[in-house]
Amino acid sequence: MVKSMKPGSVIVDLADRARRQCRRREAGGVTDANGVKIVGYANMAGRLAASASGLYAKNLLNFLDILVDKKAKALAVNWDDEIVKATALTKDGAVVHPNFQPKTAAMIPQWGRRFFG
Repeated sequence: MVKSMKPGSVIVDLADRARRQCRRREAGGVTDANGVKIVGYANMAGRLAASASGLYAKNLLNFLDILVDKKAKALAVNWDDEIVKATALTKDGAVVHPNFQPKTAAMIPQWGRRFFG
């Protein structure tokens, strides 16, 4: 299978070193097999947590970046921004996100009115 792949392709072998799935890989690193990279770290699960944490941190930073005026160094929410509209729950004391609007009696099924008003 590896021989049929184009150079630049990547295989990630998630099995541990004792049960590797790709015989061409060497345990504990990245192997190059005729231009095909085979990633086969022994502790892949331990490496993923750091990558996921870094990705989450970068996403949070990018989100907060749209809420701040860098020149004034102050909070400056652009309420017309797509991301702000999709994530804002309240504004000026009112619920603004459509999924969190208070339920009206017409929207509550008959059986649920005793619980929801």
